[in-house]
Amino acid sequence: MLTSIGKFSKSFFVKVLVGIIILPFVFWGMGDVFRGGNQNVIASVDSEKVSTQEFVDYLRRLNLSEEQIKNLPKTDLIEKILSEYIGKKVMALEISKLGIEVTDNSLRNIIKNDKIFFKENKFSRTEYEKFLIKSGITAPQFESNIVEQEKRRQFLSSLSGGIVIPEILVKKEYRKENQSKTIQYIDLEKYHSKNKPSEKSKKELYERNKNIFFSEFKKIRYAEITPEKISGGKEFNENFFIQLDVIENNVLDGQSFDDTTEINNLKIVSIKNINSKKEDKNKNKIENLSDQLFKKIYNLKTVKSPEIINIDNKYYIAEITNIEKENRPFNDPDVQEALKSQISFKNKIESNTSILKDINMGGFDKEKMSKFASDNNLELKNYVINNLKQNEIFSESIIKRIFLTKDNEIDLITNNTLTKNYLVLAIKTQYKDLKKDSNEYEKYEAKARLNIINKIYQIYDNSLNKQYKVELNQRTIERVKNSF
Repeated sequence: MLTSIGKFSKSFFVKVLVGIIILPFVFWGMGDVFRGGNQNVIASVDSEKVSTQEFVDYLRRLNLSEEQIKNLPKTDLIEKILSEYIGKKVMALEISKLGIEVTDNSLRNIIKNDKIFFKENKFSRTEYEKFLIKSGITAPQFESNIVEQEKRRQFLSSLSGGIVIPEILVKKEYRKENQSKTIQYIDLEKYHSKNKPSEKSKKELYERNKNIFFSEFKKIRYAEITPEKISGGKEFNENFFIQLDVIENNVLDGQSFDDTTEINNLKIVSIKNINSKKEDKNKNKIENLSDQLFKKIYNLKTVKSPEIINIDNKYYIAEITNIEKENRPFNDPDVQEALKSQISFKNKIESNTSILKDINMGGFDKEKMSKFASDNNLELKNYVINNLKQNEIFSESIIKRIFLTKDNEIDLITNNTLTKNYLVLAIKTQYKDLKKDSNEYEKYEAKARLNIINKIYQIYDNSLNKQYKVELNQRTIERVKNSF
C-alpha cells in the first residue's frame, strides 16, 4: 500500500483513501499450508512468491504500535495483515486482467485539482514541491502511489458503481438502531446458577480429558546479538542491521542455534525446566530474565527451531530445546476452575437450547413466560429502551438484538460468552422519523449502500477463491511473529 502512510495522516493520501473500500480478503479460502521449501517464502499466489523480506518490509511500513508489536505472538494480527496483503496482490492481478490504466493526463489532473497544493485558488508547483520535501518522499514515489490508489478506486467502482439505494432500505437500516421498545424480560443468571457442577461430573470430565490438564516445562536458551559481536562497533548502525539481516536469513534457511552463536561468538544463557509462570519445578521464580523476553521465548512454537527476537531495540537469538509435560492433579485450583467453567458453559447451552426449542415450537407466550418466572423464583421485569446507548442493564450489542424482536414475540438473547442471558418479550415498538434531507439520512443511506456493496464483494471474493491458489508457509509466519 502507501509506503509512508504514517507520515501523511493530514495530507493528500488520506483524502485519496477516504471512501475507498479495500476489497476484504479476511475470509480468503487459503490453499493447503506448506511447510517445506524455501523458508524465505512466506506465501504464494499461483506461481507468484511472496518473500519473507518483502512482507516484513511491508509490516515495518505500517508503523504498528508498541502494544501491537508486543502482542504479535499472541494474536492473529500477522495473519490478518498477510491476508490483506495477499488480497492486494490478487487485486493487482485482476486490475491487470481488466486493463485498468491511469494515464499521465489523469494523474496530472488528480494532483492539480487537490486543494492542498493550491495557492491563491490555483495549483502551485511550489506548494507541491514543499509538500514532497516535508513528507520525505520523492515525486516518482508519490505519483506511483497515487496511480495504484486510482487503479484500485476504478476497480472497486467497476464492481459496485451506479448502485441506487431504495428509500425503504435506508429506513430499514435506520429503524434497526432508532426506536423505542417496551419489553418484559427475565434475567436467567439465577436460573443458570442453580445448576452447579457436581463433584461426580467434574471427576468424569477430568478423567476423560486428563491429557489436557498438564503443566508444561520448557528448556530454553538465548543469546543477545550486540553490535560489538557482529559489526565491531557499539552503535546500532547500518552495518549492524546488514549483519543482523544476514543472521536472520541464515536462521530462516535452517542454520542451527549452535552454529549461529558459534560463528558470531555470542554468549549463551540456558534455563532448564521453566513453566509459563516463570517458575521451575520447585516453584522458584526465575530471576534475571525480563518478563517480555521470557514470554517471547516461551511462546516459540517449535522445538530446536531458533528465531530472532526484538525486545525494546535489543536483539536476541532464542530457541526451545525441550518440552516436558506433567499431569496436573484433580484438586489443582486451576483445574477445578477450568472444570467448573466448562461444565457450567455446557449446562447453559443445554438449558438455553431447551428454552429456544419451546419458543420455536410456540410453547412460550406471555402467560407461560410469567409462569416460567414464578416456577423458577425469577423476577419478570418491565423496561423501556429508548436508544442503543441506554446500557445500565443491557449492552449495546444485546439492545441491537432486542430491537430486532417483533412485537408480541419472545426471544432468548445472550452475549457471545453466555455470561448474559435474557428472556425478552417485545410488547410495543415506536419508530423514530427519518427526514430525507437530514444528515441522518445520508448516514443510513451509506450503511445500506455498504451492506449491498459487501454482498457484491463477497460474491466476487467467492469467485476469486476458485481462480487463485493461495498457499501459506505457517512455520515462516510463526518466525515472523516472534522476530519483532
